[in-house]
Amino acid sequence: MTQRVALITGAARGIGAAVAARLARDGWRTVVADRDPAPEAPHRAVQADVADEAAVAALLAGVRAQEGRLDGLVCNAGFMIRKPLRDLTLVEWNSVLATNLTSSFLLVRAAEAMLREAKGAVVTMASTRAHMSEADTESYSASKGGLLALTHALAVSLGPDVRVNAVSPGWIATKGPEPTAEEHAFHPAGRVGRAEDIAGLVAWLLGPEAGFVTGAEFLSDGGVSAKMIYPE
Repeated sequence: MTQRVALITGAARGIGAAVAARLARDGWRTVVADRDPAPEAPHRAVQADVADEAAVAALLAGVRAQEGRLDGLVCNAGFMIRKPLRDLTLVEWNSVLATNLTSSFLLVRAAEAMLREAKGAVVTMASTRAHMSEADTESYSASKGGLLALTHALAVSLGPDVRVNAVSPGWIATKGPEPTAEEHAFHPAGRVGRAEDIAGLVAWLLGPEAGFVTGAEFLSDGGVSAKMIYPE
């Protein structure tokens, strides 16, 4: 059986790196892309800015030339600029939307032919912030909300050849200090999330057991978005 190939963006660290590691462990050939250098083994690593149209075209041309197929695409690249609305510049706004939202459009458009040939699947990385916000996160929340809409539009346009789904993580501990006991207890699941939690969900969505799932959003936030919270 021909080895399946997956491209994961924003994979130098955090959730993207965990997804790449999980897929490699599951037997996929993985290509990881990031603006920052990413560890190669067991992947093929490409340094690329997926907000740039030419860079995306070159990235997918490289997959066609070197791997010869693409079965899974994980659009994970993203970042946040957090500052008061009055201080947020148009350049900053555009930079967040370009990386978090427009890059998924560019990637899927460039990958469409290979994904259709392979009857493949796409997973976009949205956020619970598509549904609820903290102050001073307008560009990030807008980008993630747009990503949900883009996901279901792509699912309709590319079906039945290609499935497209979104994962919306909540609090996933990938850097910084270890969460406190109170922070773990805040989650109905009893703990803050781990990158491996998201990686397992992405692996399932890319696989054959999710063959009847497309155009959907999967919240993975330990139950926080289902929790009614009142001021004390």
